[in-house]
Amino acid sequence: QVQLVESGGGLVQPGGSLRLSCAASGSIFRFVAMGWFRQAPGKQRELVATMTSGGSTNYADSVKGRFTISRDNAKNTVNLQMNSLKPEDTAVYYCNAQGPYRHYWGQGTQVTVSS
Repeated sequence: QVQLVESGGGLVQPGGSLRLSCAASGSIFRFVAMGWFRQAPGKQRELVATMTSGGSTNYADSVKGRFTISRDNAKNTVNLQMNSLKPEDTAVYYCNAQGPYRHYWGQGTQVTVSS
């Protein structure tokens, strides 16, 4: 059973930074890709950033240049460094892992950007 546990969310002022981490149970090498999605109230869940097992990355246009996804294979974690945060970044952020047959999701962590 795959478990993904997110941490690092919270309240931050506009222009501030947060770092999200996703800890996976077991090796992350077994996943085709891992990444982050987010869902704001009343909106659909959307892709934020993903990274393949080979290291290729993909970002939503709205976060390019501000967010950086990375992975620590030794710790089985995937991280999301979020800089220059905006109020529109407010959402629940979910960690995602793409296995050979299905996707796995974490429970989500709240990020609120507000003054």
